[in-house]
Amino acid sequence: MQSTGPAVEYVPFQDQRVGELYPELTREQLEQAVQLVDTDGTVYAGAEAVFRALATNHSRRWPLRLYQRSTLFSRSAESCYRLVARHRSGWSWVTRILWGKHVEHADYYLVRRTFLASLGVIYFVAFISLFGQIKGLIGKNGLEPAAELMSQVRAAVVANNIGLERYHLLPTVCWSGASDSFLRFQCIAGCLLALLLIAGLAPPVCLALMWLLYLSLTCVCGVFLSFQWDNLLLETGLLAIFFGPWQLLPKPTRETAPPRTVLWLIRLLLFKLMFLSGVVKLTSGDQTWRNLTALTRHYETQPLPTWIGWYAHQLPLGFQKLSCAVMFGIELMAPFLIFAPRRLRLFGAAALALLQLCIMLTGNYTFFNWLTLALCLLLLDDFVLAGVWPRRLSRFYAQSNRDNQVRRSHWRPVALVPLAVIFIGISAIQIVSAFRPVPGWASPMVAVYRWLSPFRSINGYGLFRVMTTERPEIILEGSQDGSDWKPYEFPYKAGDLKRRPAFVAPYQPRLDWQMWFAALEDARQNPWFVNLCVRLLQGSGDVLHLLQKNPFPDRPPKYIRARLYTYQFTTPAERKQSGAWWKRQYRGEYLPRISLDMLRQTRPELAE
Repeated sequence: MQSTGPAVEYVPFQDQRVGELYPELTREQLEQAVQLVDTDGTVYAGAEAVFRALATNHSRRWPLRLYQRSTLFSRSAESCYRLVARHRSGWSWVTRILWGKHVEHADYYLVRRTFLASLGVIYFVAFISLFGQIKGLIGKNGLEPAAELMSQVRAAVVANNIGLERYHLLPTVCWSGASDSFLRFQCIAGCLLALLLIAGLAPPVCLALMWLLYLSLTCVCGVFLSFQWDNLLLETGLLAIFFGPWQLLPKPTRETAPPRTVLWLIRLLLFKLMFLSGVVKLTSGDQTWRNLTALTRHYETQPLPTWIGWYAHQLPLGFQKLSCAVMFGIELMAPFLIFAPRRLRLFGAAALALLQLCIMLTGNYTFFNWLTLALCLLLLDDFVLAGVWPRRLSRFYAQSNRDNQVRRSHWRPVALVPLAVIFIGISAIQIVSAFRPVPGWASPMVAVYRWLSPFRSINGYGLFRVMTTERPEIILEGSQDGSDWKPYEFPYKAGDLKRRPAFVAPYQPRLDWQMWFAALEDARQNPWFVNLCVRLLQGSGDVLHLLQKNPFPDRPPKYIRARLYTYQFTTPAERKQSGAWWKRQYRGEYLPRISLDMLRQTRPELAE
C-alpha cells in the first residue's frame, strides 16, 4: 500500500463486497493468489498482479518490465510466488522473526532529521574545538604557520605555471589569505552553519559549505588535522549533502523522501569503516591481535586513556582475551548485518553502538565514536525513533508522511548514479586491497581515486593496525640556567604521575595527540616539534595557550630540552600506596638542550 498509494485499492478477499463487485472471481482463486482487477476489467493473478500493482509507482516499474521481457524471470517469479502462497503461515512466521511486527515499508524521515542534527552537533564540536587551538597550531606565531605554507605553495605554483589546477591540488579557501583572523573566521562560520543545520535550516547548503570549510582547514593544518576521524567527517559530510531535504525552512509536510540510494551509500560507509577496522588488525600480522592479548596493552598505551581505562587495564588476562574476541566478532561480523532484514539489522546496530560506547568509556577518541554512532542511526527506521522522539512530533511526521506517501526524493535515481558508481567502486577497491593487491582491471577506478584523493572524501580506515606495546612519553623541560629544569605540563596527555586520566572527548586537544605520535618517532621526523620548542623559547602566547600551565610566567626560558620516558599504569597496590596513576622509567634524551642563540646559527629567521 505504501508503494502504490491511492492508485490501488486493497480489499481482503473475506470482504463481502468482493463477491458483489467481482462475481467472476471464485473463492478458490482468491485463496490461491492475489488478484488484480485493472480499470478495463482485465484480471491478473500471482506475481504478475504484484508487479502490475507496483508499476503504478513510477519508481517501481522495473520489476514488471523485467517480468514482461524475461521468460526466465517471469517463470521464476511465479514459482516463488506459488511456493510462498502454499506455505503462508510458515513464511509469515519467518517474516515476523526477521522483520518484527513492522513488515511494511519503513520510512526514514525521523531518522534523517536525527542523523542530520547529530552531524550538525559533531561539526560544531569539530569547528569550535579547532577555533581555540588554530592560532597556536597554524597561526602566525604557531607551530606550522599556514601563511608560510601558502606562500611556499604560491611560489611553486608560479614557478610551474599552474593555473586553476592549484585548487584541485590544494582545495582550500586559504588561497585568498591565511591570516589568523581568516583562519578563525572559517571556524566561526563552520560553527554557525552547524547550528543552522541542527535547526533544520537549508540542510544541503549548510552541509556543502561545512564540508568545504572543513576540507579547507584540513589542507592547511597538516599533521594536526590528518586523523582518520577528520577524513570520516569529510566523507560523511559529502554524502549527507545529497541526503538532506531541499528546503529553506524545516517543513515536515513538504519534505521529500530521503533518497534510498544515498541511505545505502552511507550504510556502505559504515560497513567499510567497521569491517576494515577488524580486517587490518588481522592482515597486519601483529601477534598481539592474533593471540588476543592486544587489550592487555591497549588501555595504557592508547593516546589519551580515561580513568576507566586504568581499571580496564587491571582486568584478568582471560577477560582481556574474551573482550578482544568479542571486538573482532563485532567488527568482522556485525557489519554484514547492515544488509540483513530489519531485526538483524537492528541487532547489528546495537552491537556496533555497544562497541563504540565501550571505546568511549576507556579512551578519548575525540568525535570519532560519536560520528560512528551517528552513522549507526541510519540502521534504524522511523518505527524505532517514533518511540524516542516526543510523541506529538513523531505523530506529526507520521501523519505528514501518510498524507503524501508517494513523494519522491528531490534527487532522481539517475542523478545519483555517478555518485554511487564512484563511491561503490572506490570503496570496493579499498576493501579488496586490505586482502590482496588491487587487480589490473580496476586501474581506471584507481585513477579516479587518485584524482579525488586531495578532497579526502572517499577513504580507507583501520585504527591500531599494529598494537603499540609500550608507551613512550616526551617530557618537555625549560631552564634559565641549564641546571634547574621545570617541566611543561600538557592538559591531557600523560605527564604528572598523580594526575588522574580525564574524559575530554568529543573535544580533541590536537597537540596532546600529536605528542603521542612524536614519541613513537625521532625528533627529526617531526619538524613541528622543534618549532614547538622554538615557540616556547620565544614565549609565544598562542602556543602556551595549548599547554596546561606555563612554568615560566615572567619571561621565557633560556634553554629547552626533551626527555623520553616509558610510562605504565600503576597496579592497585601501587596506587593505594603512592596515589599515582602512572609510573615511569627514564629512557634517554629525545632532544638535546637547545637555545635561541644555538638555533640562530642554522635558522637566521630567528634573529631579532
